[in-house]
Formats: sequence, C-alpha cells, structure tokens
Amino acid sequence: MASSDLTLLLTALAAACDAEVRRRMAEAGHPETRSVHGYVFQHLLAGPVRVTDLAGLLGMTPQGASKVAAEMERAGYVARRVDSDDQRARVIELTARGSAAIEAGRAARADVSAELLAVLDEPDAFLASLNRLSDTTGALRELLARRLRPQ
Repeated sequence: MASSDLTLLLTALAAACDAEVRRRMAEAGHPETRSVHGYVFQHLLAGPVRVTDLAGLLGMTPQGASKVAAEMERAGYVARRVDSDDQRARVIELTARGSAAIEAGRAARADVSAELLAVLDEPDAFLASLNRLSDTTGALRELLARRLRPQ
C-alpha cells in the first residue's frame, strides 16, 4: 500500500514509532509511560517545576497537570514536594526512576531510528529531506524549545 498524503504517512509513522518505543520502554521496566509523560519529563530536565507552571507549559488546566503528576508519582517517576519559596505551592521533580525512564526512552528511540533507517537505500538523503521539511515548518525548533504540547 502506498500513499502520497505526507500528513497521513508522517502521522502513521509517528504512531508506529511511538508504540514501538513505548513497547521497548515497557520491556526495560517502564510499562506505565505514556506520551504525555515525555512532555512532562522534558520540562523537568532543568529542575523542579511548580505544578501550576507545568500546566501552562503543557497547555492544560492546573487540575489536569496535577492529575498527570499524580499518575507519574504513583509510577515513581516524579516526587511532589512543597515549594521552598511558597509553602502553598507544590513542585514536582524527577526521581532516579524518572531519569532512568528518560534514558530508556532515548535508547529505544535511537534503536528504532537505526532499524528504520537501515531499511532505506539512502538514509542520509532521507534525513536531509526530513530536516528541510522540519526547517520549513519550524516543527523541530518548536519541539526542542519545548513549545509543542501534547494533544
């Protein structure tokens, strides 16, 4: 089956890659991870974040961010504590298990990427084309600046 619908192809490939990465993460001892957790992990790499600030970064309500934080806390990926600057506020921070999940995700993405690129006749040309598309849309720039939000 072939298609010339770039959006359809990229969406399908992204979903397949995401599912395979999550499968490998489960094998590595992180079966609880969901796509939204990746967005939270990225915002915690620099250090603890207030739940209300996380909500704004993720484009969700404080209640929604608190729910995701509680889910991640139950899985052992983050810890919540009182903000030292404001006793009324709570911050979340990565735990050692959260850092291990990030590393497992990075390893899984690298392996999946390598396996898929090995199928191609000209992987360097393919990656160059994708990078040009990313430059045109600003997609990678937005992702790396942590401005893309979960859907």
